Formats: sequence, C-alpha cells, structure tokens
Amino acid sequence: MAVKKKPKLAVWKFASCDGCQLSLLDCEDELLAVADKVAIAYFLEASRAVEKGPYDISLVEGSITTQHDAERIQKIRKISKVLITIGACATAGGIQSLRNFKDIKEFVSIVYASPEYIETLAKSTSIASHVPVDFELQGCPINKRQLLEVLSAFLYGRKPNTPAYSVCIECKRRGTVCVMVAQGIPCLGPVTHAGCNAICPAYNRGCYSCYGPMETPNTASLSSWFGRLGVKEENLVRSFRSFYGSAEPFRKESETHE
Repeated sequence: MAVKKKPKLAVWKFASCDGCQLSLLDCEDELLAVADKVAIAYFLEASRAVEKGPYDISLVEGSITTQHDAERIQKIRKISKVLITIGACATAGGIQSLRNFKDIKEFVSIVYASPEYIETLAKSTSIASHVPVDFELQGCPINKRQLLEVLSAFLYGRKPNTPAYSVCIECKRRGTVCVMVAQGIPCLGPVTHAGCNAICPAYNRGCYSCYGPMETPNTASLSSWFGRLGVKEENLVRSFRSFYGSAEPFRKESETHE
C-alpha cells in the first residue's frame, strides 16, 4: 500500500523583522499538529534542514525592497502551488514603506557612511505587487490562530474563515468602552481589520491599525472625526502612514490631507 506524502510547507523571508515567522513558532502545541499534517520542507527560522521544491504551500513574510528580492520572489512563485503572504510587510510594504513618500536617496545619504555601496529600490512594495498571491493574512505581527485557520483551510481545500469586520466589533465583544466617543482619543479602530482582540483600546489607547485596513473602510468619515477631536492635518497624515501606510485606502487618505 502506497504511503501518501505529506504536503510540503515552505516559509520564506524578505525585508521584515521576523515577527510573523515567530508567530508560527509561538503556536507551540498547535505547531505539533501542523507538523503532523505537513512536511516543513523549508523554514530557516526553525531549522537548517532543507528539502527541495516544488512546495504545496509557501508562506512569505517581508516586503520587496531590492532588485534581488524582486527576482527571488518570481522564482519562489514558480515552485509554489499556493502562495500566502503573512504580515504587514508582505501584504502592504510594512513600516519600511514610509520610504515610498520621500526621496530614498536622501535617506541613504544620511544614514550610511558610504551610500554608494547601498543598492535598494525606491519603494518598499507588497509581494502581490510582483507575483500572484493566493491569500493575504494581515497583521503586525499576524494572529497565530488566524494563521492556523488559513493553513488548515488550504490543506483541506476550503475558504479561510477570517474576520472581515473592524476592531470596533472586537471592542464590543470584550466590553471595552469606545475610547474615541467616551474619552476623545483618536482611534483607527473603525477602519482597521480585526485580529488583535482590540488590545490598545482595552488599555485606554487608540488603535494604531497594526492589522491594516478592513474591507471597504470609510477613511474620509474617520478623518472628519479626527478633525473634530482637534487632530492637526500633519498628525492625521502620520496616523495613516504607519504599519499600513502604503495600503491603498490609507495611502489615498493620507495624500488627501498632505
């Protein structure tokens, strides 16, 4: 009787802090269940053991910031049956996409003693800007339970069940009073994708949108509320230019107030 081979899983890193890969390692007991269902063939954060592709599922962390990155992601796409991007960097360019709004040559000349040795692209871009992506999982870092759900869904051929609503729903579910209505604290929760369990509002802080824009966010309405709370235009621009500054809804709204 032929033994059925386990699907091959690969985890790749581009320009990032490794936080999303660590979220997978942080699954602990759940990771054992994952390892029982798939063969972890390439995951340098966890093991030096490497199996050659092609791979059934590839998880990609990090943004494209160099020409080498742009060429490497093309090769990974060719050897991956399913490609899933994980985290803010891979899905929207990440915090490093702040460079997209300024002159990168000026940054390089200030930061590096020998800028002539630095080779980098003018912009930090998402993986989907370069190759077709099968699913994007948002977060900085990602929610490990959402990651397990997405992996399970693709392994069993079903649609991932991840929330499409905003952080405001999470606040209501945990009984957190709205910090923007009750305390006048600017909060990006109404336009932010759920997944963090509304951590910041639970500690009387406004949401910073580390999970990026929700589906169909009304950013113009939120900006109007920020104006009523006394938020200056330059601070409003900064609010939308953080973890997901290059995500289209946030980029467009920030440019409106620039």
